[in-house]
Amino acid sequence: MTQGIKSNELQITNRRQGHILTNINVWSPDSKWIVYDTRSDPAGEKFDASTIEMVNVESREGRDIYRSQNGAHCGVATFSTTKNCVAFILGPEHPTSDWQYSPWHRQGVLVEVEKPGVAVPLDARNITPPFTPGALRGGTHVHVFHPSGDLLSFTYEDHVLASRRAEPSSADVQLSQRNVGVSVLAHPVHVPHDHPRNHDGAAFSVLATQTVNHPRPGSDEISRACEEGWVGSSGYLRPDGSRQCLAIAFHGTVISAKGDPFVEVFLVDLPDDLTRAGDRTLEGTATTSPAPPRGTQQRRLTYTENRKYPGLQGVRHWLRSSPDGSQIAFLMRDDNGVIQIWVISPNGGEPRQVTVGDFDVASAFSWSPSGDRIAYVADNSVFTTDIASGETVRRTERSDSSSAPRPEACVFSPDGSRIAYVRRVASGAGDFNQIFVVTLP
Repeated sequence: MTQGIKSNELQITNRRQGHILTNINVWSPDSKWIVYDTRSDPAGEKFDASTIEMVNVESREGRDIYRSQNGAHCGVATFSTTKNCVAFILGPEHPTSDWQYSPWHRQGVLVEVEKPGVAVPLDARNITPPFTPGALRGGTHVHVFHPSGDLLSFTYEDHVLASRRAEPSSADVQLSQRNVGVSVLAHPVHVPHDHPRNHDGAAFSVLATQTVNHPRPGSDEISRACEEGWVGSSGYLRPDGSRQCLAIAFHGTVISAKGDPFVEVFLVDLPDDLTRAGDRTLEGTATTSPAPPRGTQQRRLTYTENRKYPGLQGVRHWLRSSPDGSQIAFLMRDDNGVIQIWVISPNGGEPRQVTVGDFDVASAFSWSPSGDRIAYVADNSVFTTDIASGETVRRTERSDSSSAPRPEACVFSPDGSRIAYVRRVASGAGDFNQIFVVTLP
């Protein structure tokens, strides 16, 4: 059942520049500020922003947090869940012909709001053997703080393996593939500075997922791990009542029995100690990627190959868990071909359909802090749907497609009172992304 409009919408920014929101954690912990970057195109596909900024939702005051220099660009900013600190991507300073911005030539940095312009490298990098445990050899992307504020997740691609360029002649030589990793704060890593692109980091960083060059058809092997989300504020309950404290859900690309790639929901359970190596080294080798810590367990949650529309579907979206960790949300088509929000338990089982609209869910989404609703864009409006009842409320007037809420972000504030998103707004100098919020009654 869909109810009529029950909220008020306000435009928060109006500068004639780009405004790009990340899909989660764009609000300061006190729900007063929104952080964004200034990439120029509507979807943020051009990594050309020179500033990370934030705006106060009440006063409309704007502040610069960071301004890039030396030919670098920055973007994809997220707030810490516990303090006034922002993480974002920084591209290479002093780029050269062999070191341009790319998935394996970027890094995560941290800036405290009260120390604008002072960027601290998050993930250490060492691209020269012998490699360093806790340091990476490539680039990180979309840094999202764990609800505790002590960890960040990210996606990763490897410079060392990408530099090989040729198809491996042996199964023991890995391709550079996207994976998911974790940075542990308050655990700095120092590396040899024998290469100009090596640098120290404020966190101990490891990969959490495992991929293979060529997954066996019909197996649970994956060639890509991405679009991840932390499970629960403090993990989730296993069937035996014990608690798994750290877990990440993510998109995993598998191969069907017929040989076709498609995406399923995967989960990785992480050990409490992320600094202990397992059978393979944390830092990787010249022919293999960094490996997950000892005790990491990766498993598949959804098996959709035999559905009418197999696999996850829809716009680019990140898996998001309810605060209690009991449900992981994702997008998939129903039997009528409409893209809906579905949920599944981290313990597996059958997915459950949450939305039942006649139009596609058309954006990334987020859970309310209370865990009872999900916010998203559909039919050129912002909606919320009650998880238990399916009751759906249209929160903004339906607009034309040129000014509809954009698909990249639809984010609840930490206090649950507002939802942030972006619209394209025309001005005398052209069209620009602007940040809007809708206040819930």
